[in-house]
Amino acid sequence: MPRHNPFRADTVGSFLRPAAIKQARVQFANGEINADQLRQVEDREIRHVVEQQRANGLQIVTDGEFRRAWWHFDFFGDLHGVELFEAEQGIQFNGVQTKAHGVKVTGKVAFNPQHPMLDHFRFLQSVAGDAVAKMTIPSPSVLHFRGGRKVIDATVYPDLKEYFADLAQTYKDAITAFYAAGCRYLQLDDTVWAYLCSTEQQQQIRERGEDPQELARIYAEVLNTALEGKPEDLTVGLHVCRGNFRSTWISEGGYEPVAEVLFGGVNIDAFYLEYDNERSGGFEPLRFLKPGHQQVVLGLITTKTGELEDAQQVKARLQEAAQFVSLDQICLSPQCGFASTEEGNSLSEEQQWQKIRLVVDIARTVW
Repeated sequence: MPRHNPFRADTVGSFLRPAAIKQARVQFANGEINADQLRQVEDREIRHVVEQQRANGLQIVTDGEFRRAWWHFDFFGDLHGVELFEAEQGIQFNGVQTKAHGVKVTGKVAFNPQHPMLDHFRFLQSVAGDAVAKMTIPSPSVLHFRGGRKVIDATVYPDLKEYFADLAQTYKDAITAFYAAGCRYLQLDDTVWAYLCSTEQQQQIRERGEDPQELARIYAEVLNTALEGKPEDLTVGLHVCRGNFRSTWISEGGYEPVAEVLFGGVNIDAFYLEYDNERSGGFEPLRFLKPGHQQVVLGLITTKTGELEDAQQVKARLQEAAQFVSLDQICLSPQCGFASTEEGNSLSEEQQWQKIRLVVDIARTVW
């Protein structure tokens, strides 16, 4: 696949979990079916969701993240040196809290060459047909940001510089492994850059003794180190997420606080940016995107409600964005996944597919 997305219509990746998946997970948790039986259900439903993506006009497809409970913990839990644990409380969203899970670093962080998501990608590739199979995994900064120093064993990493070096190498190895498995479109999902845009979140960062601007510099360096030497025919995207759990959110604020270091300094091929409401700010920060090389996938269609956007208004917003970055560098997508966790957002499957069709139809008329 060429580095630039020629299709213009894309998605962030996750889809509402079908009833069969939810039922099979309950049965597996209760010991009523085994892992092979659960995987058979997942395989069947992934085949179906790929068919639905193609039927609704998408030419870049994902597995809907159907094998995962979380958008991030499932990946982190299978890295070397990382453990999942039961936390005292969940992640606080706007009016609702997630299940109380957490992640901690207990050994040297490294990529696991037998990471199960490599096989997850291979299956997706096998059922994608002539569509581009896109794999989604959390970004490296997410592993550090949530708990910071206190969840990184100080006897393993007395100096966090060593931790960040290992984190960058872990992702460099992950990129190499997914490429070897056949992946040509890898997306990194990242809530942290949006937190760094939020005045409230910035204050929380300072209260725990860290500098938001310094964190931005470190995270940019980790990403760039991980991307060094990546194959020319591999597209790597970065989705900047403001929080997405049962149709709620965490952070607000425009991209200006991180625009120069992120858009101007991180060697990502495509930025997936949430622009579905006023919390996202204006399009002015897009001026920092590198001309000609980078694309921006504008999330102008919300996944948080089932109400369908007006196509003409979306087209008008695309033209507004084109004042700051060439229309040739712009693509369109929903603002986030439809189910970043297995609980899913508050809309129906039919409303989900209506949103996808709207993205595809607008892209066809604009480009």
